[in-house]
Amino acid sequence: MKLFQRDTRQRRSLGALFAVTFVVAMLLTAFFHTQVVAGEQYAMRSEENRLRGIPIPAPRGTILDRNGDVVATSITSYSLAVLPGDSAVVLQTLNDLAPFLGLAASDIETLMAKRNRRPHDLLEVTNRATFSQAAAIEERRAAFSNLMVVERPQRYYPAGAAIGHLSGYVTEITKEQLELPEFRQAGYKQGRLIGQAGIEKQYELVLAGRDGARFVEVDAKGRVVDPRSTVGAQAPVAGNSMKLTLDLDLQEYTHSIFPDTMKGAVVAMVPSTGEILALYSHPTYDPNAFVGRIPPRLWGALNTDPRLPMYNRTISAQYPPASTFKTITAAIGVQRGILKAGTRMPISCTGGMAYAGRYSRCWNRQGHGNVDLAGAIEESCNVYFYQVGIRIGLNELTRAGVRLGFTKQTGIDLPAEKPGIFPTGLDWYKEHFGVPPVPSDVMSLAIGQGPNSQTPLRMAYVYSALAGNGTAPAPRLVAGDTIDRGEGIDLGIDATGLQALWEGLRLVTEEQGTALQSSLARYKLYGKTGTAQNPQGDDHGWFVGFAGRPDNHPDIVVAVIVEHGLHGDAAAPLGAKVANFYLDKKYGHPFDPQPTLGERWRAGRAGTDGQWDTPNRRLTPRASTGGSESGNRARRESRERGNDTPRQERADSGDRN
Repeated sequence: MKLFQRDTRQRRSLGALFAVTFVVAMLLTAFFHTQVVAGEQYAMRSEENRLRGIPIPAPRGTILDRNGDVVATSITSYSLAVLPGDSAVVLQTLNDLAPFLGLAASDIETLMAKRNRRPHDLLEVTNRATFSQAAAIEERRAAFSNLMVVERPQRYYPAGAAIGHLSGYVTEITKEQLELPEFRQAGYKQGRLIGQAGIEKQYELVLAGRDGARFVEVDAKGRVVDPRSTVGAQAPVAGNSMKLTLDLDLQEYTHSIFPDTMKGAVVAMVPSTGEILALYSHPTYDPNAFVGRIPPRLWGALNTDPRLPMYNRTISAQYPPASTFKTITAAIGVQRGILKAGTRMPISCTGGMAYAGRYSRCWNRQGHGNVDLAGAIEESCNVYFYQVGIRIGLNELTRAGVRLGFTKQTGIDLPAEKPGIFPTGLDWYKEHFGVPPVPSDVMSLAIGQGPNSQTPLRMAYVYSALAGNGTAPAPRLVAGDTIDRGEGIDLGIDATGLQALWEGLRLVTEEQGTALQSSLARYKLYGKTGTAQNPQGDDHGWFVGFAGRPDNHPDIVVAVIVEHGLHGDAAAPLGAKVANFYLDKKYGHPFDPQPTLGERWRAGRAGTDGQWDTPNRRLTPRASTGGSESGNRARRESRERGNDTPRQERADSGDRN
């Protein structure tokens, strides 16, 4: 038995030795892995736990206009943050800061609630303090020993409210936006400022840059040991700059002349290239007020304002194009061989016409007589275009409208653009109204009423094709943009057909035209006025046209809508002045604050012997005798109703709008 006991003790001893050796070996191996193989990794992880990165915002890229003027840039502002500490101390610091920063009692309450949620974090009081505010606080550093003052870039828009809808604005990213794939991949974090509208939103990833970081030491509970002591830093990378096709001077001028009490939009573009020169919506907002965190009172006021200042009417508002669409109906008729210069309709205008059991009126109760194509455009004769629409046919008119893009977006590089409303075919009527179309529906559609609503940008776009060789590239805002935005517009008509349409558009600003008083002294202005029916109130006034030097190609297309402007005479002078400003600047002429005939008449400076100051004009104002002048004014005001029937007679017109 003793022999067996000795062997058992030996086996146990060997087993214990083996176990101890194994454990020691494992510990040595783990130690070797931790200290040698993965030492750097664990050291980095330990360092990460010890340090916290405080973001250093990257300056956003500068946005320039076509002439190199600054649309948006980054300037130096200052972030003020209170260090973690006792609640009473933080509250006292905020009260002391109030006179320097203009903090109200409600602001302090909000900041304290934020502090109480995360008491160990820095409490940012503002991220847009000015240099004078920061300097005043630094001068009193002894009184603000627990305050951090840090430089940071701040977005700045020199033109302010003039470019609000176009530039957009930047503000803090939302929780919902943080979940979007493009922002997750770009490493965006809570607190980052991003573009929320306009160019800033459309080109966010181009303009944004990459934030840097400043590293500070934290304790085991994650509290910052000394926020002013920097352990290390990673420099931010500035965003890319971009150049727009915009003419900032023209944009600001448009802002200055648009009636402050009215609502509407102005679009100006180069017809041959699709370059946007001005894109203005009124009322507007100042994007500088939005930088960082939008004050709740301001945000609430803007979103409850019945005039909708945040609404970009140039690309999002849809209006019946009214008489401005008559030129498009004419272009479709020319393309199909139904119309040419001198074409007259079989039924003369006597103030209205009957067709398929419906009597539809012309805006002129006395009628226009037997006018040709140019005269029908000049006088905006409903009866003429009723017959053009009937000849084209509803099915073909809807097909042509779809082909010309009236059901689509233009493709401009801006967010929130809405497509047009236009029938896609005969079945469309039954799908939307529950009944098939009646034969007379084509009459409404032909004069820009019925189920036809378009944005100001769409109308400027299609008139760019009229102003060119019958084609137009899609509109764009970024200079040198190589993105394929589609095939553009092709009216499918030759130079002879275009000339037939041009003659009517020229006469609109001549003696018998609906925009006589908007004609220009130095340049030729062609265009079309319109009055869009509005069931909710007064009608809207339209003008769409193009202008250039006599005997030269058109340089600019303008589209203007004035909500509740009643007639086209509310919009045409704005379009004329915008075109004149751009052309004067382009060709080196001095600025003329009164470029239109109406303004010169009223100022007593219509020109030598009552004629225009430059040759090649065929306008001769009538003698300013009391009776004839008032009669002419009444006739012009009546004619500028464009395509619409007087309000009390609309039930007879059959228009859906």
